[in-house]
Amino acid sequence: MKIATYNVNGVNGRLEILLRWLSEARPDVVVLQELKAPNAKFPAKAINAAGYGAVWHGQKSWNGVAILARGQEPHLTRKGLPGEPEDEQSRYIEAIVDGIVIGCLYLPNGNPYPGPKFDYKLRWFQRLHSYADELLELEVPVILAGDYNVMPTDLDVYKPERWRDDALFRIEVREAFRKLVGQGWTDAVRALHPGERIYTFWDYFRNAYGRDAGLRLDHFLLSPDLAERLMKADVDKHVRGWDHTSDHAPVWIELAEEPVSKRR
Repeated sequence: MKIATYNVNGVNGRLEILLRWLSEARPDVVVLQELKAPNAKFPAKAINAAGYGAVWHGQKSWNGVAILARGQEPHLTRKGLPGEPEDEQSRYIEAIVDGIVIGCLYLPNGNPYPGPKFDYKLRWFQRLHSYADELLELEVPVILAGDYNVMPTDLDVYKPERWRDDALFRIEVREAFRKLVGQGWTDAVRALHPGERIYTFWDYFRNAYGRDAGLRLDHFLLSPDLAERLMKADVDKHVRGWDHTSDHAPVWIELAEEPVSKRR
């Protein structure tokens, strides 16, 4: 089973890019972030024509998340995180696909630091902590994937000394991610590539992609039973080099049907 996360940075403006990549990569499940489209403007017909069912949680001009499943309709289980009912930002959606609970998230950027946006980011992280802990207690297969807007370690950022006071790299944010993983989740990409510099985002400015001056912002967290089935994890970096593409590249994992150790 191949599962991908992709911050498309505008699902309608980059629909051609998305469809091209879907045709090339053929993932079984895709979680999308930064749709930048209200619910009525989500391109469901084009995505259905490409062979994918979809559920989505849109918002005009900003945010927005979706889950696509090849050849089937995802079973929607939640829109939005619990804990702050007045929060109207579309940053979380959850569905069941082939018996796996898949949470798609777009964590707040938080800049500028310090300020109310950074405070909101930390509150959102705390809500995610609480809900993620509840999911683990269910003892069902769960994936929490998406754009976390955090580089967990120095290995995940080009020239980390330049990012110390950025909301993506502040010690409070990295500590929040560390505590989340510490609940019992596995950071899939880092688990299979423990010492490699792997990036998922390259800014549009200063030839960042050409210089490989990137950040690792897009992550898969796997519940313990799914971590045992993890086979592969990689980034489709070449997609970032396409014309009119997102500043993120798709990230994907492959899961075996049974625990890898037993299969071997």
